[in-house]
Amino acid sequence: MAMVVTPSSANSKYAGIVVDAKTGKTLYSNDADEPRYPASLTKMMTLYMTFEALSQGKIKLNSRVTFSANAAKEPPTKIGVGAGKSITVEQVIYSLVTKSANDAATAMAEHLGGSESKFAQMMTAKAHALGMSRTTFRNAHGLPNSKQVTTARDMATLGIALREHFPRQYKYFSTRSFKFGKTRYSNHNRLLGVVRGVDGIKTGYTRASGFNLVTSVVDRDRSIVAVVMGGRTGASRNAQMKDLIARYLPKASTRGKGNLVARGAASVTAVTVAELDLPKVGPVPPARHNASQRLALAYAAPSPSPVIGRAALIESLSAQKVAIPTPAPAVIPPATIPQTASAADSQTVDPVTT
Repeated sequence: MAMVVTPSSANSKYAGIVVDAKTGKTLYSNDADEPRYPASLTKMMTLYMTFEALSQGKIKLNSRVTFSANAAKEPPTKIGVGAGKSITVEQVIYSLVTKSANDAATAMAEHLGGSESKFAQMMTAKAHALGMSRTTFRNAHGLPNSKQVTTARDMATLGIALREHFPRQYKYFSTRSFKFGKTRYSNHNRLLGVVRGVDGIKTGYTRASGFNLVTSVVDRDRSIVAVVMGGRTGASRNAQMKDLIARYLPKASTRGKGNLVARGAASVTAVTVAELDLPKVGPVPPARHNASQRLALAYAAPSPSPVIGRAALIESLSAQKVAIPTPAPAVIPPATIPQTASAADSQTVDPVTT
């Protein structure tokens, strides 16, 4: 069995957590509350918002989502829908959980929020309402933005919330492949069908973030959600996740009712969203459709930057009595990118986000 990564042996960007999904008990934690870049783990919240809109009857699985020029020009990974063309909500869902399509994420953001920036405000408000107090979103896909930060613990909370709040829709995360046009896209999560009990959730990668993975495991009468962030390679990240599952699933409780994330927190008013002091754009849009600059940004070392708009966020959420601890500024060092990648890793070495 592989050795569990410890603070002394880990990449300095590493963070991890294992949570008992029945009791909420933390079974393992390593820098779980330290700021990290989510990369495509961001799409978990995009999907949460999509599932919520479905449950509220605002959209249907066969509703059409039109791709604007803004969405169509997003860099890979993408499914390549042209500007002015549309696909169904269900096709968007499949493209996000398998291909991790950036263009589809932006199209859904514009469809639900009216604009990408407005949807990011909605995502942030929802995150804090769910108890993810150290998370801030600036886009729906996870492409590089120094203001878009989260923690391993917050991502575990989101994984549990997806399972608890949308049990019917959650099944999409176990999709092994998705055919769009003449192309079949395989799920980037290599643990599906390999590790017993794994039923999702999401991978992510940029140079700034390292290799990320949120995993849900349900085996007999035990259940956990585990998070690994900042892996040096996709293979080492997967190995670490396998080891965490093997070590801590047997320690999970066989009893407990779940319902760890309050359902009442899922409602955020339009006034709360409007009051968030968030910028209309982040640092990326001036070069957002210059592919070479976007790819260079993905490989660039991140600039340390605190989460902005905190005072307005606290004021806007005060009515919901959400406790917001004061985060310490953090410098997230650049990741070490391997010179070569194996064929098994090829789908998670995309230079933007997967």
